[in-house]
Amino acid sequence: MDEKSLSLWSTTKYHNHLKETEYDEIAREAAITIMINGEQYATIVCTPNDIRPLVLGFLASEGLIRSAEQVLKLTVDEDKGFAYAELSTWVEFAERTERWIGSCCGKSREFYLKQDVKTAKTIYSFIQFSAEQVYQLMADFDKKAEVYGRTGGVHQAALASAGGIITSAIDIGRHNALDKLYGHIMQNRISLKDKCILFSGRISSEVILKVSKIGAGLLIAKSAPTDLALKLADDLQITAVGFVREHKLNVYTHEKRVTGDPSHRDVRFSN
Repeated sequence: MDEKSLSLWSTTKYHNHLKETEYDEIAREAAITIMINGEQYATIVCTPNDIRPLVLGFLASEGLIRSAEQVLKLTVDEDKGFAYAELSTWVEFAERTERWIGSCCGKSREFYLKQDVKTAKTIYSFIQFSAEQVYQLMADFDKKAEVYGRTGGVHQAALASAGGIITSAIDIGRHNALDKLYGHIMQNRISLKDKCILFSGRISSEVILKVSKIGAGLLIAKSAPTDLALKLADDLQITAVGFVREHKLNVYTHEKRVTGDPSHRDVRFSN
């Protein structure tokens, strides 16, 4: 069992009128308080693994750093639930109150628009993936979703090239999964020019903004988008692909990054 991601819980189960008790594997949840230059900045509710990449990705998403080198020192005390970051940059704490960032869906981050204006990027990459490559990447992505398969309680994000998945991250919070991925990219100085991001959840406006901050031009997701997400993706020149299931997918924006089999003719659907 993955001790950092999973725990066991005694569960009473009914099947019709039959009752039994089993131990279920449950996704773990913990609070990590981020201290910046000796002061408390935020508390994140997360899956307590890959904390260092999570903190790096979070700080970058917040616009506090632009590279891992700006973090002079990062110490994680998992037992006490603290991460201590010393930054080379000055952070404004005036008129701030303690923030608690939950793992639930929906807008949970403060300074949503202010921070996004500072950190969101228009993507100019010219990568192309075939529809067949997208299908295969999602199939490989599903195979890596072990913790989701065992608990049903986490999100997953992955970085991939046309050749396959490079790295993946899980968390109970969709933002945290993307931040962990972002932190890994920063730590390893991975170029995003020929990469895409795979995501297990729906495509919300916040997810598009996060992908923009990371710098990827192609987002491949299993679920549906929102209209605001697609407006943002169109504006930020991100290709949003949703409902990737078996050999079906929807390309909503900037379709030039996804190509079909040239031997197949176009079919136009109408109501």
